[in-house]
Amino acid sequence: MDPVKVGVIGCGVIGSRNLQDAQAGEFTEVVAAADLRVERREWAAEQGVPRIYEDGRDLLDQDEEVEAVIIAFPAAARAAMALRAFARGKHVLVEKPVAMNAREVETMIAARGDLVGACFSGRYRGYESARVATEFVASGALGALRELHLRAFIAAGPPTGKEPPPWRESFSMNAGGILTNWSCYDLDYILGVAGWSFRPRVALGCIWPCAPQFRHHVAPESDADAHYAGFVVGDGGVALTLERGEFAATASRSAWEIIGTAGALRLTMLATGEREIIHDDGSNPEEGTVTRTLWQGDDRAGGGNPQVIAAFARAVRGEGEPITTLENSLVIAQITDAIYASAASGQAVTIP
Repeated sequence: MDPVKVGVIGCGVIGSRNLQDAQAGEFTEVVAAADLRVERREWAAEQGVPRIYEDGRDLLDQDEEVEAVIIAFPAAARAAMALRAFARGKHVLVEKPVAMNAREVETMIAARGDLVGACFSGRYRGYESARVATEFVASGALGALRELHLRAFIAAGPPTGKEPPPWRESFSMNAGGILTNWSCYDLDYILGVAGWSFRPRVALGCIWPCAPQFRHHVAPESDADAHYAGFVVGDGGVALTLERGEFAATASRSAWEIIGTAGALRLTMLATGEREIIHDDGSNPEEGTVTRTLWQGDDRAGGGNPQVIAAFARAVRGEGEPITTLENSLVIAQITDAIYASAASGQAVTIP
């Protein structure tokens, strides 16, 4: 297929990686880039990008060669830029979190029309282990699903001496803290492996700021969560339990699990090299529950940014779907909004 001609709006830490991965991709060609900062525009020019803009709106309005854009700057202005891109007839791949709230995602879906809209939150579902797990759940081997579970902590380290980014735990800049910044990945992974079958209905949640002794890890103006816990009930009585903390006063550890009436899968989301999927098989009453290795391998290659970008480009050319669509992203945003609303009110929140 002909490579999709891409413009990258936002060339910061993650945007620069997106730009390089799109340049290296088989199905994409970066023909334009934009950033408000002169040093990032200079960097993009040094990478060989033909046309450089200061304002992403100028890229959208003036560059007719650009077919699709990658939007990679803090979440507060992403929806507005995506809407402008759709209005200019350009396909959109948005960094995570996809927007500030579910309402903005609904607006993006309504404006998309026949164009392709997608999000980077599916970075960890392109690896072989995730594909194997997804196919196994789809086969019905776990029986009727009962619970989707994720729990992950990153222990606090010593001071780094670096100035923390202001957006990391900010409701005004990034729609929240660790829940929006990292658990968009967790939710995309666990919901995607379960085939996006989970339909959230009621949520209960708590959030906590960074502990005082570790505040050096976040910007002084940070007002969002460094630790949250949530419980969400979906259609059919399926439950989603989720918890994550960063800069935590506990050891680093993580677990993702899908539990059904006939068994469970124990998963590892992050691409850390050699890993395995554990199947707890409870389908045979004569044996009881038996633990087996369903898959084992090295997941350091084959997923991440390049696969998200490649799937997006193929979708633009009418060959399949993005790894994470805007409809998928809406479910994540609904869950996130409800947990924050519950934390603020102290009450369970109904999800429309």
